[in-house]
Amino acid sequence: MRWNPTQRLARGGLILALMAVSAVGSAAVPAGAVDAPAVLATHADAQLGTFLTDAKGMTLYLFTKDVPGISNCYDQCAVNWPPLLSQGDPVLPDGLAGAIGTTVRKDGAVQATYNGWPLYYWLHDEKPGDTTGQNVGGVWFVLNPTDAMSVNVRDDGGDLGTILTDARGLTLYLFTKDDANLSNCYDQCAVNWPPLLTDGSATGPDLVAGGLGTTERKDGALQVTYNGQPLYYWLHDEKPGDTTGQNVGGVWFIVNP
Repeated sequence: MRWNPTQRLARGGLILALMAVSAVGSAAVPAGAVDAPAVLATHADAQLGTFLTDAKGMTLYLFTKDVPGISNCYDQCAVNWPPLLSQGDPVLPDGLAGAIGTTVRKDGAVQATYNGWPLYYWLHDEKPGDTTGQNVGGVWFVLNPTDAMSVNVRDDGGDLGTILTDARGLTLYLFTKDDANLSNCYDQCAVNWPPLLTDGSATGPDLVAGGLGTTERKDGALQVTYNGQPLYYWLHDEKPGDTTGQNVGGVWFIVNP
């Protein structure tokens, strides 16, 4: 229950009673600063499969309007979808593959990421196993441990033909200033063009599976490659199907298998 600060309070015993309630009450979704790494776990669901949770079993979500490595959820969005904060890299349970990391939010808070995707709670999930945030607005989804590191293909029937995307349909790009199996995109470049990261392997349909590989970046992270070309997102693509990064600066292009 949330206390309404505009509510008029009676004197004496009612005030003491409210103070006692606030002392023992707790929200299902954690908030505020943290002083330890976030600990991730998984939950198996008959409909949604296995998805990520925090250590207490509260469901974690990704936001398709984020770009991997960068949160685009602030203000009221962050009230409804509180970020999973972490002091240092999150901790994965034994046997769970994936690239864990963090991203710094605008207020300096450090948010946990999985395969580059910032992780969030949903305000209206009340207990472990709740998934009431699934598909809210068509942009919020539980995160299956293998989804975010997979490569897929899409053909919208337009001039670009069949192109590479991630598992959620976000367009992937190559950088013509890269060398074979070597990224030359760092610092501000990597902010604008976040690399597609993995834990060491990447899956895809038969059309592309044979060309998938990885390259090690300067920070030790493993970036997915296709036929030796490191793969990236574009910061300004907001939803699956966007290709606004095509031909930016004459050096960034979609990838045709």
